[in-house]
Amino acid sequence: MFWSWLFLFVTLVGAWFSFNAWLPTRARGIFSAPSFFAGWLTGELATHHFAWQLGATVFFVAMGALDGWPGWVGLGITVASWLALLALVPVAARSEGIVERALVDALGSGYDARPADVREAEEPRHRLTVPFLLRDPGVRVTRDIPYVQGASRRQMLDVYAPRESVRDAPVLLQVHGGGWVIGNKREQALPLMLHLAARGWVCVAANYRLSPRVAFPEHLIDLKRAIAWIRRHIAAHGGDPAFLAVTGGSAGGHLSSMIALTANDPAYQTGFEHVDTRVDAAVPFYGVYDFTNRFDQDRGGAMLPFLERTVMKRRFADDSEAFHRASPMSRIHPDAPPFFVLHGTHDSLVPVTEAREFVRLLRATSKQPVAYAELPTAQHAFEVFHSLRTRHVVRGVRRFLEHVRAQHLEEKGRAG
Repeated sequence: MFWSWLFLFVTLVGAWFSFNAWLPTRARGIFSAPSFFAGWLTGELATHHFAWQLGATVFFVAMGALDGWPGWVGLGITVASWLALLALVPVAARSEGIVERALVDALGSGYDARPADVREAEEPRHRLTVPFLLRDPGVRVTRDIPYVQGASRRQMLDVYAPRESVRDAPVLLQVHGGGWVIGNKREQALPLMLHLAARGWVCVAANYRLSPRVAFPEHLIDLKRAIAWIRRHIAAHGGDPAFLAVTGGSAGGHLSSMIALTANDPAYQTGFEHVDTRVDAAVPFYGVYDFTNRFDQDRGGAMLPFLERTVMKRRFADDSEAFHRASPMSRIHPDAPPFFVLHGTHDSLVPVTEAREFVRLLRATSKQPVAYAELPTAQHAFEVFHSLRTRHVVRGVRRFLEHVRAQHLEEKGRAG
């Protein structure tokens, strides 16, 4: 009976992974972090989880797990778990159509003018099998370039460029997340940067100083200094300093949105006011867009005390205006650049309703297109490694950015 009971226990663990991917814990508390991590890895790697559950089942049956009734109960639980896992795969595949509809709604049905036979180059097949193999032979990476005089290790950037020499390539700035307190330029958005760099883009991933060592807006100021470095030096890496898009996830979604919405604001450019910090497009992933909880999104009430204590280092009651100035929702204006906002319906860390409100306000004010893709069952950080959903999303982001780039070149041609 030992193997029967052990098999039952293992199947219950596997079933929790499977069903948590469908119904993650939404309330903040001790279970929210385990629910996020389990849902994130299971939702994006459903076939990998199926494989380990199948292997475990074969092993336990061979050891005699079905000799007792707990083993048969475990087998029934396993079958249900398998069905839940396999059902995640077509949902992830639907991301392709969801992203495309978001782009058509925002940009029009003719936004992608490339011939159909060249629109999507074949991706290496091993990327879905080995999702954490995050490199591309067609991309060269130059690491740890300081972007300010006397830079600390948190004020350096990496450049991802095509291995073959390029000139005047469009540029993307990637801002990592990590709740403003952790994170590194080498950890996030690698599928997107590799995808773009392999297709002629130059991507820059920048670190910035973190809380609690610094308070906001120092994070944003560092990133604007990184933009100043891009304006001066990116041509040496094959990039076009006149075209810059920005992206980032979570806290990086917040900071990339703030970059896009505070162009040339002297409050964030002391000592380098003359630098043009405008960006031509913004693609925030599962971002934090409000530090004030104006729509009661943070129902657990944990975000504001964290921001007060660690990120802002001031109390909301004493200086509410500072929290508004730090909120992308409060910085929306008619001249905002084109946005493509992406968020998962099952995000345990930043509620999807926050993205919906941000998009609603952007669309009501901005003169530029605002695309929004809400991805079913996707967790926070869903595109950090290769997956079926990641593949569809990064392709869609590239199509959005290439459309904005084409519009930029067209306007430049008319002006010149």
